Amino acid sequence: MEIDKHWLKNAIKLPTANFDHRPVAVDISLIVIHCISLPPGQFGNDYIDQLFCNQLHPEQHPYFQEIYQLKVSAHVLIKRSGEITQYVAFNHRAWHAGVSEYNGRQGCNDFSIGIELEGTETTEYTKQQYQQLTELVKVLITHYPDLTAQNIVGHSQIAAGRKTDPGDSFNWEKLLSTLDGNKS
Repeated sequence: MEIDKHWLKNAIKLPTANFDHRPVAVDISLIVIHCISLPPGQFGNDYIDQLFCNQLHPEQHPYFQEIYQLKVSAHVLIKRSGEITQYVAFNHRAWHAGVSEYNGRQGCNDFSIGIELEGTETTEYTKQQYQQLTELVKVLITHYPDLTAQNIVGHSQIAAGRKTDPGDSFNWEKLLSTLDGNKS
């Protein structure tokens, strides 16, 4: 896995308009892990791509009537198969964290990279997702000097009381143990 001009070389590239510039372009010091499925609990379709690219149609599912107008994105999505789609260049601000705070800093979108895992808080993530996530995090830590294995959090940790993802089904030990040996 390689990064070229802030894009993963081997990922599917699906650029979205849902991003803007970071206040400090070089301030990338946090990784936020999320989960998403659309409709909730359903996998293996293109609805997440449609949501992040403002193409989700409300008539496709009753749940979409509540969310189709949201302007949200993540930097990348790792599907259950391990396939990676990138929506926003890593040097830009994706709209994934919302109202958030980490170590006294408000607005985590300003300084974080958002990674979505296709899944739910209660469904185990796949072996392929952990493999790809591990490789992605290693590449990000190597490429962006302010990122460390200690600055990886779930959405629930930066938006406590508001968000619960990636949930109890996410195995933090599995991820962090594979990152041993990276800079800390």
